[in-house]
Amino acid sequence: MPDYGIATDDDGLLPWAWAVERLERARNYWVATTGPDGAPHLAAVWGLWRDEVFCFSTGGRSRKARNLAADRRCVITPEQAGESVVVEGTAERVTDPAALDALLAAYRGKYGSGFPDPVEHPVFAVRPRVAFAVVEREPMFSRSATRWTFGPSA
Repeated sequence: MPDYGIATDDDGLLPWAWAVERLERARNYWVATTGPDGAPHLAAVWGLWRDEVFCFSTGGRSRKARNLAADRRCVITPEQAGESVVVEGTAERVTDPAALDALLAAYRGKYGSGFPDPVEHPVFAVRPRVAFAVVEREPMFSRSATRWTFGPSA
């Protein structure tokens, strides 16, 4: 973060467990995708962070689904900007029946209801490529800006 006075040493960096906690406990998330014409699209979704991926459902004809069909890259962030976590990754459609059953049960546990039929309303799993986090308040802001990178299998 050039020009923000962010420390360049490792003192105060956030552990990945800190980011995971925020990804798991959030109720609402933002998903950013890009349309075929390059136009950005941002939408709120319900979702789950589990097994190092973010999973969400969307309408099969939704702009999110159409955008991800053309370009699987996307950005996910939970709703709390004061302790922000931003995950850049690649979305893959979840089609395995056992995986869908497990996600449906987890959705019901978190939200009290599940997602619609995944045949017509795809479920996506976003694998992180890179993630960023920062705590807005001082004195943490200038010490806590953290970046994590993930290997090709993550």
